[in-house]
Amino acid sequence: MTRIAMTSSQSLPRTPLYLSAAETIRANIKAGILMRGLVLLEGPIAELLKISRSSVKRALALLEEDGTVSRFDGRGYLVGPPDAGITPVRTDIKTLDLLVEEAHDESLNRPNWRRIHDQVESDVSSCLVFGQYRIVENDLAAYFDVSRTVIRDVLGRLQERGLVTKSSTSRWLVGPLTAQSIKDKFELRAILEVAALRSAAPFVDKIALERLCKKMEETEREAGPIKAARWFELVNAFIDLAILSTPNRDLRTLISNNLKTLQASQKALFNLGLSGDSLSIREIRMIGELLIVDATQSAAELLENHLSKSRDRTIAQLKIVAVLPQPGHLAPYLIPA
Repeated sequence: MTRIAMTSSQSLPRTPLYLSAAETIRANIKAGILMRGLVLLEGPIAELLKISRSSVKRALALLEEDGTVSRFDGRGYLVGPPDAGITPVRTDIKTLDLLVEEAHDESLNRPNWRRIHDQVESDVSSCLVFGQYRIVENDLAAYFDVSRTVIRDVLGRLQERGLVTKSSTSRWLVGPLTAQSIKDKFELRAILEVAALRSAAPFVDKIALERLCKKMEETEREAGPIKAARWFELVNAFIDLAILSTPNRDLRTLISNNLKTLQASQKALFNLGLSGDSLSIREIRMIGELLIVDATQSAAELLENHLSKSRDRTIAQLKIVAVLPQPGHLAPYLIPA
């Protein structure tokens, strides 16, 4: 669980986000929370700190200059100076009890930003499957009593994750989530991720993948439905190890962008009470086990089959919630489009 140290924005100078991120990472390394050899990836750190990947990239480059982190023959950075003999350790950074300072910049007050972001995300996710809605910036700013600068920053971040879009007339729109949009995203997944798995196979950390497969097997044996947070943890860990280990940087970017939109849609379904799909966990575990024994061709074929089944299951979930009545109360800044 991440520990967040709240500080007053009035008592601290405004520090560039990349410098705040660098100090946060450095502090956790000194505290021994981020251990030597741990692989640091831009994406998970950006998500945890609620900042852009570019800010994290600058932070890691700064830490590399003073030897706090180092590059290696793989994706990301290793904690510690260059050492040819060190074994990379891959762990989901969100599972570590990190010390995180609230960041400050010139555009927004971070505690307000965090509160607004989480609430807007929840409001938006709750209406995705009920049609298309418009967000009025002035109404949203008035609702939270903040400036439109803060609102635009929040909406921009939600746009990156695929929760909102901006029309040609500069209107912020939410939804609709449709069967066709799900089909399109999964079709792209099948093309990109199968290719990435094939190219990533020689670079996969088999020890980490084996540990993950055991965690998935343990989850399968547990009674009751899988909680959404656990489902996302296992699925994303597999994607990071087996798919995003591809050395093709452009392919990684395309996959990550496509997944942001699809996982935002999946979260919308979870928010309506649906549980994590246990069949998906079983299928990706089997793919992982094939990769561990170097059966790359079979793993690629099984991944393609898994994505086809996942597409159908997601559409089936959408049909279930389609019969639900439109929510009686929506946030006042959401207007039917």
